[in-house]
Amino acid sequence: LKEAAKGAPPRWHYLTDGLVITLEVALCAVVLGSILGFLVAIIRSTHDKHGRLRFLNAICKIYLTVIRGPPMTVQLLIAYYVIFASSTNGVMVAILAFGFNSGAYVAEIARSGIMSINAGQMEAGRSLGLSYSKTMIHIILPQAFKNVLPALGNEFIVLLKETSVCG
Repeated sequence: LKEAAKGAPPRWHYLTDGLVITLEVALCAVVLGSILGFLVAIIRSTHDKHGRLRFLNAICKIYLTVIRGPPMTVQLLIAYYVIFASSTNGVMVAILAFGFNSGAYVAEIARSGIMSINAGQMEAGRSLGLSYSKTMIHIILPQAFKNVLPALGNEFIVLLKETSVCG
């Protein structure tokens, strides 16, 4: 028995390797989810306030409905065994699956933050001669980000806990 165990690494290596993979999946997924979520939130809030981007808004609504509906375990199984069936990199599949799932929740969090900003802020930026996109980038989004930062922290904690299903 001792001879068989000589070549195996100590058991605590499994724990540290699992911790590294968990943190890698969670951090990469939260970055992907934040980028995707803020893009979807901008599209949805632009449509809600100004009626523009009707086609992109419809795509975003479908994305939000499809991704937020099923449990994360089902999404992970579909991603691993159907969408990325030929992939041998399970960590990358987990990052993408968790990133797309997190993006749907971050989108609604960010949209609520954007919609909470007073309409006078947009009017002030536009009256200063800024375009709609520059007003969003320089005036609206920083205030919205400040408002939703606690909810984004909670989303990261939930994402970190959910990564346990990708084992």
